[in-house]
Amino acid sequence: MKVKKQHILAGALILALGAAVYLNWQFSGTPLIKPSSKELGSATYVSNEATATVDEAKAASNEMTPEAKLAQARTDRTQAQDSALDAAENILSLSDSSDDAKAEAVKAANTIEQRILAQSNIEGILTAKGYPSAICYLSDSGCTVTVLSSELSENSPVIIKEAVISQTEVEFNNIVIVDV
Repeated sequence: MKVKKQHILAGALILALGAAVYLNWQFSGTPLIKPSSKELGSATYVSNEATATVDEAKAASNEMTPEAKLAQARTDRTQAQDSALDAAENILSLSDSSDDAKAEAVKAANTIEQRILAQSNIEGILTAKGYPSAICYLSDSGCTVTVLSSELSENSPVIIKEAVISQTEVEFNNIVIVDV
């Protein structure tokens, strides 16, 4: 009986994380198959009105600046973390949940909260060191830091990896830096 409730808790958390990843993919606007740049038979009409067509709006959203992409990524990450915390709180609020299931939910919520705090601390350190747009993603296997290409210098990898190591127990070779 105890094992089943723990599996239900783990399944609910995995489902919440999967939903967050799916929503992140949906709202990021990156298609799985890139459409061709030209379509046969498409025409552009010139008018005096300042409204945009659906195609123009899609093109404008795909041409986001790197800063806007990082801001969107930060929003998506926050939403995913909030949904995972909500799933854990939902399990805690169920009156028929066993003490073991509630303990697992508390443990999962604490892990998520510790990651959120570490990510925030790393981003604060990186902001102080000249990387104001840096976004940090922590996982069980490592850490990924996304930074604007314009902010990177020759010493950036060492500075970024030192900031991550100062706040986590992630090994040096498990830290990935992505430039946008």
